[in-house]
Amino acid sequence: MIYLLKYFPVAISILKTQGLNALTRRVAKKLFSPPQKNHLPEVHYSVALQHHPLRFQESVDPEISIIIPVYNKTLYTFTCLKSIHESSGSNVYEVIIVDDASNDDTAQMLSNITGISVIRNVENKGFIYSSNRGINAARGKYIVLLNNDTIVTRGWLDALKHTFSHFPDAGLAGAKLVYPDGKLQEAGGVVWQDASAWNYGRYDDPDKPEYSYCRAVDYCSGACLMIRRQDLTDLGPFDEYYAPAYYEDTDLAFRVRKAGKTVYYQPGAVVVHFEGISSGIDVSKGTKQYQVINHKKFFNRWKDTLKFHRSNGDSPHFEKERNVKKRVLVIDALVLKPDNDSGSLRMFNLLAVFQNLGYKVSFIAANEPGYHDVYTRQMQMNGVECFYKPYPESVPELLKSHGHLYDVVLLSRVNIAEKYIDDARKYCINAMILFDTVDLHFLREQRQAEINQDKLLLATARMRKQQELTTARKADKTLLVSPVEIELFKQVAPDVPVGLLSNIHRNQETVFGYQQRKDILFIGGFEHLPNVDAMEFFIKEIFPTLHALKPDIKLLIVGSHLPDKIAAHASPHIIIKGFVSDIKPIFGRIRLSIAPLRYGAGVKGKINTSMTYGVPVVATSVAAEGMKLVHDKDILIADEPEDFARQIIRAYDNEQLWTHLSNSGKANIEKHFSFSVAERQLSEILLHQQNTGGTVDQAVNA
Repeated sequence: MIYLLKYFPVAISILKTQGLNALTRRVAKKLFSPPQKNHLPEVHYSVALQHHPLRFQESVDPEISIIIPVYNKTLYTFTCLKSIHESSGSNVYEVIIVDDASNDDTAQMLSNITGISVIRNVENKGFIYSSNRGINAARGKYIVLLNNDTIVTRGWLDALKHTFSHFPDAGLAGAKLVYPDGKLQEAGGVVWQDASAWNYGRYDDPDKPEYSYCRAVDYCSGACLMIRRQDLTDLGPFDEYYAPAYYEDTDLAFRVRKAGKTVYYQPGAVVVHFEGISSGIDVSKGTKQYQVINHKKFFNRWKDTLKFHRSNGDSPHFEKERNVKKRVLVIDALVLKPDNDSGSLRMFNLLAVFQNLGYKVSFIAANEPGYHDVYTRQMQMNGVECFYKPYPESVPELLKSHGHLYDVVLLSRVNIAEKYIDDARKYCINAMILFDTVDLHFLREQRQAEINQDKLLLATARMRKQQELTTARKADKTLLVSPVEIELFKQVAPDVPVGLLSNIHRNQETVFGYQQRKDILFIGGFEHLPNVDAMEFFIKEIFPTLHALKPDIKLLIVGSHLPDKIAAHASPHIIIKGFVSDIKPIFGRIRLSIAPLRYGAGVKGKINTSMTYGVPVVATSVAAEGMKLVHDKDILIADEPEDFARQIIRAYDNEQLWTHLSNSGKANIEKHFSFSVAERQLSEILLHQQNTGGTVDQAVNA
């Protein structure tokens, strides 16, 4: 019976605003809808059986202040502190406990915890007062408001902090809250028109895609919130209007939004919440009764804002992100690994460009259907909705269930596009279908066949050309990455609408100049065969000449999936690095980058990346193709081995030339490959779709 009490205020609200029939439908749906198939994680969190000493690292200048109001419940508070101690990584933080006149052994437990600050209220003043006392004592750039009946998990602080660095408009960030048994408690909150609040996803599987990407929300529960201290100073802390508790977090979220900033739900921060430990669950007595009282107060304060919200229970899957007006689905072959290969980096940045243009972005990797703990999570933390098994089991299943929602469907690479374009046409009836070539595969294979004098590969290239042209004719528009490929496509398929959408990069700070640098670098993923060929060519035919002319130069080779035949060339002068997760230190000290490709197509990310760091490039004409690079101005170009070696020495020994190339390379990025350029290119491509309407407003999984 107590369990049912929590639905009573909602039921009354629906009855008043929508009538008896609407209430009857909601009750019937709740009682008689077949249960959804869940794949709940097999986890269970529990409270410590006893407390023991903990030692926190003290900081004179903490970046983050974690504020925890407590009233009794010693072991819950200790469990919370222990989880912070174990799961907060390398972040520099302080912990401020505000003891609201506890009368159990809380004081004794806290006396055994060193490195934290403890503030004690003389009398019990309630949650809001205690939280605000902690806020006033905080020193960090960021403030985290955390309930004591929580367990934080690994990476929680990094994820919350990432929200503010990735989203410039972020004003408040909240965590994914789960119950101790692993069920979802809240994936952000919705406030309905009548001011009743709804925990989106309650009791469902927390790993479902719809609960696992960062998005703008009405509010997040005060069980775990992060906000900039300056913003809290400007806005004011929790409002005593709602004392002793309830709706203060929702009110703060609405004040953040009124100030022009965004409240984000950040699922990368997972926090276990033992709901109801502090105030119980019975809304008819104790502190919990203020949930009903403050509901009325909140409505009276914010009714002019709430009139733009939907009625209680109306289209919840749209109301959870009511500001979304446009949706794009991207189907690629593999999970994007932007630190592994240029194609992944381009698509990773393209997803951000779609977001900058106001699209909700969804992504599925057709040939890698599982969840990747690093790269899928990274995309989700950036606000990309990622689909993976078993939600759904396949791309066709996704297109069938969700296809009507999308305004744009982008199919990346010809094998993927060919396989799914017919289903996209069938189910995505409102969508513009884009075929993103990434590069013209047939052109790359044709050039490889000509170099290797391989007739079988040449025949394969001809079949690939037919495959790409046939797929392009089924799409609304085909995306190409260089003006060279645009012109080629116009010659072979003048009937196919095409658009230019090249690589996307952001210039990096160049800290060290010519004198502080040495050696040369090749960077590239070695699953891409032109890179393997380029290194074999360079090591066997160019490097001997270079070494004879300049014996002190070393070659560094960086890239994922390094083959044994390349690794076998390791020597004191050829340094095999393989995959490097952080390339900034290498680019910060390397003097030159090389791109000795003998065949290929598209635009070369290794050249773009080098130029973003201000590192001059020596390349072949094939490598520099389609990038609007001029020899001796932006880049040095050579195709013959001896000439290539001498061009390296030219730039290596001439500080004036090196500096000129460094500056010109960055200018080339800004002019042709920046985010602003990509936004303009994509806007032009999507212009037809924007003129023909938007997404229909239909419930997901209705």
